[in-house]
Amino acid sequence: MKLRVTIMLKTGVLDPQGAAVRHALGSLGFPGVDDVRQGKVIELDLDETDPAAAEAQAAQMCEKLLANTVIEDYRIERA
Repeated sequence: MKLRVTIMLKTGVLDPQGAAVRHALGSLGFPGVDDVRQGKVIELDLDETDPAAAEAQAAQMCEKLLANTVIEDYRIERA
């Protein structure tokens, strides 16, 4: 089963990469961008066929390795 994990900084956590992208977009002639939040997307292809079990396994992966849950949130969806 293919899953897509999206990891983003939590609201309120400063995002210096997002700020740099917003500034660069303004410099390139895109002045209407108020905010940019940068994250990462990880695609997993698991042997698991049960959707609930696959999502639970992906959540464990996020909690243990993929996301820093102190400052990041994650979302799991079927790809």
